[in-house]
Amino acid sequence: MTRGEAWCLHLSNLLVGGTGVVYGWMRYLAEPADPYAVVNHPLQPLVQHLHILVAPLLVFVAGVIFKYHVWARVRSGFKPRRRMGLTLALTLVPMVVSGYLLQTTGDPEWNYIWVWVHVTTSVLWILGYGIHLLTPRPPAPASTPLGEA
Repeated sequence: MTRGEAWCLHLSNLLVGGTGVVYGWMRYLAEPADPYAVVNHPLQPLVQHLHILVAPLLVFVAGVIFKYHVWARVRSGFKPRRRMGLTLALTLVPMVVSGYLLQTTGDPEWNYIWVWVHVTTSVLWILGYGIHLLTPRPPAPASTPLGEA
């Protein structure tokens, strides 16, 4: 993964995760000032729209790095940090799918299910991403000077 791809991934995670956490707080924890308010916070619709608009960036960047970072490591047998990386890759799919289904479902029961799937997998994604970043990387193999092999 190049530095640019890594920074795009970090930025997209920050934007999507940040707007998701703020929206979750506004939607489920904030108390509305007006008992007849439709939303709990005046900025709630804006934050929700921002979350929906920046989420495809995370999906795109994850797709870009999949071939050269995730899949290449799986195929090469590279072991360090693999368990958390694979967990992230597998968590991404239900997180993305449930996020899209939240926007299209009309049934309140299915909406409730998709909210729980989305929140659960999103929390796992955020925690897993943080652990993946904080886990020490293995030392790089020592390079040999030219002419020695």
